[in-house]
Amino acid sequence: MFKKTFTGGVHPPDGKALARDLPFRACPPGEELIFPLNQHIGKPARPVVQKGDHVLAGQLIAEAEGFVSANIASSVSGTVKAVENRRNVFGVPALSIVIENDGQDTPAPGVGARVDPAELTKEEILAAIQKAGVVGMGGAGFPTHVKLAPKNPEAIEFVLVNGAECEPYITCDDRLMRNFSEEITGGLELMLALFPNARGVVVIEENKPEAIAAMTDACAGKDRMRVHAVQTKYPQGGERSVISVVTGRHIKLGMLPADAGCVVENVSTVRAIYRAVCHSEPLTERPFTVSGDGVASPCNLLVKTGTPFLKVLEAAEGFPEGASPEKLICGGPMMGIALSSLETGVCKNNNALTVFLRDPVALAEEQQTACLRCGRCNQVCPLGLTPQMMAAAVERKDFDRFEKKLYGMECIACGSCTYICPAKRPLMQLFKQAKAEVAAAKRKGATA
Repeated sequence: MFKKTFTGGVHPPDGKALARDLPFRACPPGEELIFPLNQHIGKPARPVVQKGDHVLAGQLIAEAEGFVSANIASSVSGTVKAVENRRNVFGVPALSIVIENDGQDTPAPGVGARVDPAELTKEEILAAIQKAGVVGMGGAGFPTHVKLAPKNPEAIEFVLVNGAECEPYITCDDRLMRNFSEEITGGLELMLALFPNARGVVVIEENKPEAIAAMTDACAGKDRMRVHAVQTKYPQGGERSVISVVTGRHIKLGMLPADAGCVVENVSTVRAIYRAVCHSEPLTERPFTVSGDGVASPCNLLVKTGTPFLKVLEAAEGFPEGASPEKLICGGPMMGIALSSLETGVCKNNNALTVFLRDPVALAEEQQTACLRCGRCNQVCPLGLTPQMMAAAVERKDFDRFEKKLYGMECIACGSCTYICPAKRPLMQLFKQAKAEVAAAKRKGATA
Protein backbone atom coordinates (compact mmCIF):
# COMPACT_ATOMS: atom_id res chain seq x y z
CA MET A 1 0.00 0.00 0.00
CA PHE A 2 1.45 3.33 -1.04
CA LYS A 3 1.97 5.91 1.69
CA LYS A 4 0.51 9.40 1.72
CA THR A 5 3.61 11.23 2.92
CA PHE A 6 7.17 11.03 4.21
CA THR A 7 8.73 11.72 7.60
CA GLY A 8 9.48 15.36 8.39
CA GLY A 9 8.73 18.31 6.13
CA VAL A 10 7.00 21.65 6.61
CA HIS A 11 3.89 23.51 5.47
CA PRO A 12 4.91 26.94 4.17
CA PRO A 13 2.21 29.20 2.69
CA ASP A 14 2.00 27.94 -0.87
CA GLY A 15 1.00 31.14 -2.69
CA LYS A 16 -0.38 29.03 -5.53
CA ALA A 17 -3.73 30.85 -5.68
CA LEU A 18 -1.98 33.70 -7.51
CA ALA A 19 -1.51 31.66 -10.70
CA ARG A 20 -2.94 28.14 -10.40
CA ASP A 21 -6.13 28.85 -12.40
CA LEU A 22 -4.48 30.92 -15.12
CA PRO A 23 -4.06 29.15 -18.50
CA PHE A 24 -0.79 29.01 -20.38
CA ARG A 25 0.05 31.74 -22.83
CA ALA A 26 3.07 32.23 -25.05
CA CYS A 27 5.91 34.48 -23.91
CA PRO A 28 7.43 36.66 -26.66
CA PRO A 29 11.15 35.76 -26.63
CA GLY A 30 12.51 39.15 -27.64
CA GLU A 31 15.22 40.10 -30.10
CA GLU A 32 18.21 38.45 -28.42
CA LEU A 33 18.28 34.98 -26.86
CA ILE A 34 21.05 33.62 -24.64
CA PHE A 35 21.88 29.91 -24.42
CA PRO A 36 24.36 29.02 -21.63
CA LEU A 37 26.23 25.83 -22.50
CA ASN A 38 26.14 24.50 -18.93
CA GLN A 39 22.37 24.28 -18.49
CA HIS A 40 22.46 20.65 -17.38
CA ILE A 41 24.34 18.46 -14.92
CA GLY A 42 27.61 17.20 -16.36
CA LYS A 43 30.00 18.70 -18.90
CA PRO A 44 28.89 21.83 -20.75
CA ALA A 45 27.85 21.29 -24.34
CA ARG A 46 30.31 22.14 -27.11
CA PRO A 47 29.26 24.86 -29.57
CA VAL A 48 28.88 23.73 -33.19
CA VAL A 49 28.04 27.20 -34.55
CA GLN A 50 30.02 30.40 -34.69
CA LYS A 51 29.40 34.12 -34.96
CA GLY A 52 27.61 35.03 -38.16
CA ASP A 53 26.00 31.61 -38.75
CA HIS A 54 22.31 31.52 -39.64
CA VAL A 55 20.36 29.00 -37.56
CA LEU A 56 16.85 27.57 -37.70
CA ALA A 57 14.40 26.82 -34.91
CA GLY A 58 15.23 23.40 -33.50
CA GLN A 59 18.70 23.31 -35.06
CA LEU A 60 21.55 21.89 -32.98
CA ILE A 61 23.80 24.72 -31.80
CA ALA A 62 25.83 22.85 -29.15
CA GLU A 63 26.40 19.12 -28.84
CA ALA A 64 26.85 16.95 -25.79
CA GLU A 65 30.46 16.77 -24.63
CA GLY A 66 30.96 13.43 -22.91
CA PHE A 67 28.65 10.81 -21.44
CA VAL A 68 26.84 13.04 -18.92
CA SER A 69 26.01 16.05 -21.07
CA ALA A 70 23.17 17.18 -23.35
CA ASN A 71 22.57 18.70 -26.75
CA ILE A 72 21.27 22.27 -27.01
CA ALA A 73 19.07 23.46 -29.89
CA SER A 74 18.07 26.98 -30.86
CA SER A 75 14.49 27.84 -29.96
CA VAL A 76 14.24 30.45 -32.74
CA SER A 77 15.59 31.10 -36.20
CA GLY A 78 18.10 33.89 -36.59
CA THR A 79 21.79 34.75 -36.63
CA VAL A 80 24.48 33.82 -34.13
CA LYS A 81 25.49 37.16 -32.67
CA ALA A 82 28.27 35.87 -30.42
CA VAL A 83 29.76 32.87 -28.64
CA GLU A 84 30.99 34.49 -25.45
CA ASN A 85 30.77 34.55 -21.68
CA ARG A 86 27.46 35.79 -20.28
CA ARG A 87 26.33 35.61 -16.67
CA ASN A 88 24.07 32.66 -15.88
CA VAL A 89 21.38 32.46 -13.19
CA PHE A 90 24.07 31.99 -10.54
CA GLY A 91 25.65 35.30 -11.55
CA VAL A 92 28.74 33.47 -12.84
CA PRO A 93 30.19 34.05 -16.33
CA ALA A 94 29.43 31.02 -18.51
CA LEU A 95 30.17 30.40 -22.17
CA SER A 96 26.94 31.08 -24.04
CA ILE A 97 25.61 31.25 -27.58
CA VAL A 98 23.80 34.52 -28.27
CA ILE A 99 21.28 34.47 -31.13
CA GLU A 100 19.61 37.44 -32.78
CA ASN A 101 16.00 36.43 -33.38
CA ASP A 102 14.72 37.04 -36.93
CA GLY A 103 11.11 36.65 -35.80
CA GLN A 104 10.34 34.01 -38.44
CA ASP A 105 10.59 30.81 -36.35
CA THR A 106 11.66 28.92 -39.48
CA PRO A 107 11.96 25.27 -38.41
CA ALA A 108 14.98 23.11 -39.10
CA PRO A 109 14.43 20.16 -41.47
CA GLY A 110 12.70 17.24 -39.76
CA VAL A 111 11.55 19.17 -36.69
CA GLY A 112 7.89 18.37 -36.08
CA ALA A 113 7.87 15.16 -38.13
CA ARG A 114 5.38 12.66 -36.69
CA VAL A 115 6.73 9.26 -35.66
CA ASP A 116 4.80 6.13 -34.65
CA PRO A 117 6.43 5.01 -31.38
CA ALA A 118 5.16 1.46 -31.90
CA GLU A 119 7.62 1.11 -34.75
CA LEU A 120 10.64 2.14 -32.66
CA THR A 121 13.09 -0.07 -30.80
CA LYS A 122 14.24 0.78 -27.28
CA GLU A 123 17.52 1.99 -28.69
CA GLU A 124 15.72 4.30 -31.13
CA ILE A 125 13.57 5.76 -28.34
CA LEU A 126 16.67 6.55 -26.28
CA ALA A 127 18.44 7.97 -29.32
CA ALA A 128 15.52 10.34 -30.01
CA ILE A 129 15.55 11.55 -26.41
CA GLN A 130 19.30 12.08 -26.54
CA LYS A 131 19.14 13.91 -29.86
CA ALA A 132 16.45 16.24 -28.49
CA GLY A 133 18.61 17.24 -25.52
CA VAL A 134 15.95 16.35 -22.95
CA VAL A 135 17.05 16.91 -19.35
CA GLY A 136 15.36 16.88 -15.96
CA MET A 137 13.07 19.92 -15.98
CA GLY A 138 12.25 19.96 -12.27
CA GLY A 139 15.49 21.76 -11.45
CA ALA A 140 18.36 19.26 -11.50
CA GLY A 141 18.86 19.14 -15.26
CA PHE A 142 20.24 15.59 -15.36
CA PRO A 143 20.45 14.30 -18.96
CA THR A 144 17.38 12.13 -19.42
CA HIS A 145 18.87 9.62 -21.86
CA VAL A 146 21.47 8.73 -19.23
CA LYS A 147 18.88 8.29 -16.48
CA LEU A 148 16.78 6.05 -18.74
CA ALA A 149 19.70 3.72 -19.47
CA PRO A 150 20.59 2.04 -16.16
CA LYS A 151 22.83 -1.00 -16.13
CA ASN A 152 19.97 -3.42 -15.49
CA PRO A 153 16.66 -2.19 -16.98
CA GLU A 154 14.93 -5.41 -15.91
CA ALA A 155 15.50 -4.48 -12.25
CA ILE A 156 13.46 -1.27 -12.52
CA GLU A 157 10.14 -1.81 -10.74
CA PHE A 158 8.72 1.73 -10.72
CA VAL A 159 8.75 4.58 -13.22
CA LEU A 160 7.67 7.55 -11.12
CA VAL A 161 6.29 10.72 -12.70
CA ASN A 162 6.83 13.57 -10.28
CA GLY A 163 3.85 15.93 -10.43
CA ALA A 164 3.98 16.93 -6.77
CA GLU A 165 5.12 20.51 -7.48
CA CYS A 166 5.54 21.25 -3.77
CA GLU A 167 7.59 24.45 -4.16
CA PRO A 168 5.46 27.48 -3.14
CA TYR A 169 4.08 29.80 -5.85
CA ILE A 170 5.00 27.55 -8.81
CA THR A 171 1.97 26.22 -10.72
CA CYS A 172 3.18 25.42 -14.24
CA ASP A 173 3.32 21.64 -13.70
CA ASP A 174 -0.23 21.74 -12.30
CA ARG A 175 -1.38 23.48 -15.48
CA LEU A 176 0.65 21.08 -17.63
CA MET A 177 -1.13 18.06 -16.13
CA ARG A 178 -4.52 19.69 -16.64
CA ASN A 179 -3.85 20.69 -20.26
CA PHE A 180 -1.50 18.02 -21.61
CA SER A 181 -2.41 14.86 -19.67
CA GLU A 182 -2.53 12.67 -22.80
CA GLU A 183 0.97 13.74 -23.85
CA ILE A 184 2.25 13.02 -20.34
CA THR A 185 0.81 9.51 -20.35
CA GLY A 186 2.22 9.12 -23.85
CA GLY A 187 5.67 9.95 -22.49
CA LEU A 188 5.15 7.54 -19.60
CA GLU A 189 4.25 4.75 -22.05
CA LEU A 190 7.52 5.38 -23.87
CA MET A 191 9.43 5.10 -20.59
CA LEU A 192 7.60 1.91 -19.65
CA ALA A 193 8.59 0.45 -23.02
CA LEU A 194 12.19 0.69 -21.81
CA PHE A 195 11.47 -1.13 -18.53
CA PRO A 196 9.41 -4.29 -19.08
CA ASN A 197 8.96 -5.09 -15.37
CA ALA A 198 8.00 -1.62 -14.17
CA ARG A 199 4.77 0.06 -13.19
CA GLY A 200 4.17 3.74 -13.85
CA VAL A 201 2.96 5.93 -10.98
CA VAL A 202 2.08 9.61 -11.33
CA VAL A 203 2.57 11.30 -7.93
CA ILE A 204 0.51 14.48 -7.36
CA GLU A 205 -0.16 16.48 -4.20
CA GLU A 206 -3.76 16.62 -3.00
CA ASN A 207 -3.95 20.41 -3.47
CA LYS A 208 -4.18 19.83 -7.25
CA PRO A 209 -7.59 18.12 -7.65
CA GLU A 210 -8.03 19.18 -11.28
CA ALA A 211 -4.63 17.75 -12.21
CA ILE A 212 -5.41 14.53 -10.32
CA ALA A 213 -8.70 14.18 -12.21
CA ALA A 214 -7.11 14.91 -15.60
CA MET A 215 -4.25 12.47 -15.10
CA THR A 216 -6.59 9.80 -13.69
CA ASP A 217 -8.73 10.04 -16.82
CA ALA A 218 -5.64 9.87 -19.03
CA CYS A 219 -4.39 6.75 -17.20
CA ALA A 220 -7.76 4.99 -17.39
CA GLY A 221 -7.55 1.66 -19.17
CA LYS A 222 -3.76 1.56 -19.00
CA ASP A 223 -2.88 -1.42 -16.84
CA ARG A 224 0.70 -0.42 -16.07
CA MET A 225 0.06 3.13 -14.84
CA ARG A 226 -1.89 4.84 -12.10
CA VAL A 227 -2.15 8.12 -10.21
CA HIS A 228 -1.18 8.35 -6.54
CA ALA A 229 -2.41 11.42 -4.61
CA VAL A 230 -0.15 12.36 -1.70
CA GLN A 231 -0.39 14.73 1.24
CA THR A 232 0.40 18.36 0.55
CA LYS A 233 3.68 18.92 2.34
CA TYR A 234 7.07 20.33 1.43
CA PRO A 235 9.41 18.85 0.10
CA GLN A 236 7.06 16.17 -1.23
CA GLY A 237 8.48 16.74 -4.71
CA GLY A 238 12.01 15.75 -3.71
CA GLU A 239 13.19 12.62 -5.51
CA ARG A 240 13.79 10.76 -2.26
CA SER A 241 10.38 11.78 -0.91
CA VAL A 242 8.63 10.56 -4.06
CA ILE A 243 10.43 7.22 -3.86
CA SER A 244 9.65 6.93 -0.15
CA VAL A 245 5.88 7.40 -0.45
CA VAL A 246 5.56 4.93 -3.33
CA THR A 247 8.05 2.23 -2.35
CA GLY A 248 8.99 2.83 1.29
CA ARG A 249 12.65 2.59 0.25
CA HIS A 250 15.42 4.91 1.43
CA ILE A 251 18.06 6.22 -0.96
CA LYS A 252 21.34 6.42 0.92
CA LEU A 253 24.29 8.64 0.06
CA GLY A 254 25.95 7.41 -3.11
CA MET A 255 22.88 5.46 -4.23
CA LEU A 256 20.94 6.24 -7.37
CA PRO A 257 17.17 5.78 -7.67
CA ALA A 258 17.90 2.86 -10.00
CA ASP A 259 19.62 1.13 -7.08
CA ALA A 260 16.20 1.09 -5.40
CA GLY A 261 14.48 -0.13 -8.54
CA CYS A 262 13.14 3.29 -9.49
CA VAL A 263 13.36 5.88 -12.24
CA VAL A 264 11.98 9.33 -11.40
CA GLU A 265 11.22 12.07 -13.91
CA ASN A 266 9.47 15.41 -13.53
CA VAL A 267 6.11 15.67 -15.28
CA SER A 268 7.45 18.34 -17.66
CA THR A 269 10.32 16.04 -18.61
CA VAL A 270 7.90 13.21 -19.37
CA ARG A 271 5.96 15.44 -21.75
CA ALA A 272 9.24 16.53 -23.36
CA ILE A 273 10.07 12.84 -23.91
CA TYR A 274 6.78 12.41 -25.77
CA ARG A 275 7.37 15.50 -27.93
CA ALA A 276 10.95 14.40 -28.68
CA VAL A 277 10.06 10.88 -29.75
CA CYS A 278 6.63 11.29 -31.35
CA HIS A 279 7.00 14.79 -32.83
CA SER A 280 10.77 15.00 -33.44
CA GLU A 281 10.96 18.14 -31.30
CA PRO A 282 14.12 19.11 -29.43
CA LEU A 283 13.64 20.62 -25.99
CA THR A 284 13.34 24.32 -26.84
CA GLU A 285 10.28 25.36 -24.85
CA ARG A 286 9.19 24.82 -21.28
CA PRO A 287 6.28 25.61 -18.92
CA PHE A 288 7.07 28.49 -16.59
CA THR A 289 5.39 30.40 -13.75
CA VAL A 290 5.85 34.08 -12.91
CA SER A 291 4.42 34.85 -9.49
CA GLY A 292 4.82 36.57 -6.12
CA ASP A 293 3.52 39.80 -4.59
CA GLY A 294 6.09 41.77 -6.62
CA VAL A 295 4.54 40.86 -9.99
CA ALA A 296 1.79 42.94 -11.57
CA SER A 297 0.07 39.98 -13.29
CA PRO A 298 1.13 36.49 -12.13
CA CYS A 299 0.89 33.99 -14.98
CA ASN A 300 1.76 30.61 -16.44
CA LEU A 301 3.77 30.83 -19.64
CA LEU A 302 5.24 28.67 -22.37
CA VAL A 303 8.75 30.09 -22.64
CA LYS A 304 11.31 29.43 -25.35
CA THR A 305 14.70 28.48 -23.93
CA GLY A 306 17.17 31.33 -24.17
CA THR A 307 14.50 33.98 -23.52
CA PRO A 308 15.94 36.61 -21.15
CA PHE A 309 14.29 36.71 -17.72
CA LEU A 310 13.55 40.37 -18.40
CA LYS A 311 11.19 39.36 -21.23
CA VAL A 312 9.52 36.83 -18.96
CA LEU A 313 8.91 39.57 -16.40
CA GLU A 314 7.54 41.84 -19.13
CA ALA A 315 5.06 39.10 -20.08
CA ALA A 316 3.77 39.36 -16.50
CA GLU A 317 3.42 43.16 -16.95
CA GLY A 318 6.43 43.89 -14.78
CA PHE A 319 6.25 45.14 -11.21
CA PRO A 320 3.12 46.61 -9.60
CA GLU A 321 2.81 50.32 -10.25
CA GLY A 322 5.15 52.32 -8.01
CA ALA A 323 6.75 49.17 -6.51
CA SER A 324 10.45 48.35 -6.27
CA PRO A 325 10.65 44.65 -5.31
CA GLU A 326 13.61 43.63 -3.19
CA LYS A 327 13.91 39.96 -4.21
CA LEU A 328 13.87 38.22 -7.57
CA ILE A 329 14.29 34.45 -7.52
CA CYS A 330 14.89 31.93 -10.27
CA GLY A 331 12.57 29.19 -9.03
CA GLY A 332 10.58 29.30 -5.81
CA PRO A 333 11.32 30.75 -2.37
CA MET A 334 12.48 27.50 -0.75
CA MET A 335 15.08 26.18 -3.21
CA GLY A 336 15.37 28.98 -5.76
CA ILE A 337 18.38 31.12 -6.63
CA ALA A 338 18.43 34.87 -6.04
CA LEU A 339 18.93 36.63 -9.35
CA SER A 340 21.43 39.46 -9.60
CA SER A 341 20.38 40.27 -13.17
CA LEU A 342 17.44 39.67 -15.50
CA GLU A 343 19.73 39.68 -18.54
CA THR A 344 20.36 35.94 -18.48
CA GLY A 345 18.54 33.36 -20.56
CA VAL A 346 15.97 30.87 -19.31
CA CYS A 347 17.45 27.37 -19.33
CA LYS A 348 15.79 23.98 -19.74
CA ASN A 349 15.70 23.41 -15.98
CA ASN A 350 14.37 26.86 -14.94
CA ASN A 351 10.67 26.71 -14.12
CA ALA A 352 9.78 30.02 -12.46
CA LEU A 353 10.50 33.62 -11.65
CA THR A 354 9.26 34.59 -8.17
CA VAL A 355 9.31 38.23 -7.15
CA PHE A 356 8.80 39.60 -3.62
CA LEU A 357 8.32 43.18 -2.50
CA ARG A 358 10.34 42.46 0.64
CA ASP A 359 13.48 40.36 0.84
CA PRO A 360 12.66 37.52 3.28
CA VAL A 361 16.37 36.73 3.71
CA ALA A 362 17.19 40.30 4.74
CA LEU A 363 14.25 40.26 7.15
CA ALA A 364 15.48 36.99 8.68
CA GLU A 365 18.98 38.43 9.09
CA GLU A 366 17.51 41.31 11.09
CA GLN A 367 15.78 38.84 13.42
CA GLN A 368 18.58 36.27 13.71
CA THR A 369 19.64 35.11 17.18
CA ALA A 370 21.85 32.36 18.58
CA CYS A 371 20.59 28.77 18.27
CA LEU A 372 17.79 28.10 20.78
CA ARG A 373 18.45 24.33 20.77
CA CYS A 374 14.74 23.70 20.32
CA GLY A 375 15.31 20.77 17.95
CA ARG A 376 12.67 21.84 15.42
CA CYS A 377 15.16 21.62 12.55
CA ASN A 378 15.84 17.97 13.42
CA GLN A 379 12.12 17.19 13.44
CA VAL A 380 11.40 18.57 9.96
CA CYS A 381 14.44 17.27 8.07
CA PRO A 382 13.03 14.81 5.50
CA LEU A 383 16.27 12.81 5.61
CA GLY A 384 16.49 12.53 9.38
CA LEU A 385 19.68 14.59 9.63
CA THR A 386 20.63 16.82 12.57
CA PRO A 387 20.87 20.38 11.18
CA GLN A 388 21.65 21.86 14.60
CA MET A 389 24.82 19.75 14.94
CA MET A 390 25.70 20.13 11.26
CA ALA A 391 25.58 23.93 11.56
CA ALA A 392 27.84 23.85 14.62
CA ALA A 393 30.37 21.72 12.73
CA VAL A 394 30.32 24.07 9.72
CA GLU A 395 30.80 27.15 11.91
CA ARG A 396 33.88 25.47 13.43
CA LYS A 397 35.00 24.55 9.90
CA ASP A 398 35.01 20.92 10.97
CA PHE A 399 34.09 19.64 7.54
CA ASP A 400 35.34 16.14 8.32
CA ARG A 401 32.73 15.80 11.08
CA PHE A 402 30.10 17.42 8.86
CA GLU A 403 30.72 14.83 6.14
CA LYS A 404 31.62 11.62 7.93
CA LYS A 405 29.88 11.81 11.31
CA LEU A 406 26.81 13.89 10.54
CA TYR A 407 26.26 12.77 6.91
CA GLY A 408 25.98 16.38 5.80
CA MET A 409 26.60 15.53 2.15
CA GLU A 410 23.17 13.86 2.09
CA CYS A 411 21.49 17.23 2.62
CA ILE A 412 19.20 18.01 -0.35
CA ALA A 413 19.14 21.77 0.43
CA CYS A 414 15.35 21.81 0.67
CA GLY A 415 15.42 24.62 3.24
CA SER A 416 12.92 23.05 5.64
CA CYS A 417 15.29 23.60 8.56
CA THR A 418 15.85 27.24 7.67
CA TYR A 419 12.10 27.81 7.29
CA ILE A 420 11.19 26.33 10.68
CA CYS A 421 14.08 27.84 12.69
CA PRO A 422 12.72 30.36 15.25
CA ALA A 423 16.21 31.85 15.58
CA LYS A 424 16.17 32.63 11.82
CA ARG A 425 19.55 30.98 11.26
CA PRO A 426 20.69 30.47 7.62
CA LEU A 427 21.09 26.72 7.99
CA MET A 428 20.61 25.69 4.37
CA GLN A 429 23.08 28.34 3.22
CA LEU A 430 25.66 26.99 5.68
CA PHE A 431 25.18 23.48 4.38
CA LYS A 432 25.49 24.51 0.74
CA GLN A 433 28.75 26.23 1.61
CA ALA A 434 30.02 23.19 3.48
CA LYS A 435 29.13 20.78 0.67
CA ALA A 436 30.98 23.00 -1.78
CA GLU A 437 34.03 23.06 0.52
CA VAL A 438 34.04 19.27 0.85
CA ALA A 439 33.60 18.76 -2.90
CA ALA A 440 36.40 21.23 -3.68
CA ALA A 441 38.74 19.49 -1.24
CA LYS A 442 38.03 16.13 -2.87
CA ARG A 443 38.69 17.50 -6.35
CA LYS A 444 41.94 19.00 -5.14
CA GLY A 445 42.95 15.70 -3.55
CA ALA A 446 42.12 13.81 -6.74
CA THR A 447 44.39 16.05 -8.82
CA ALA A 448 47.21 16.36 -6.30
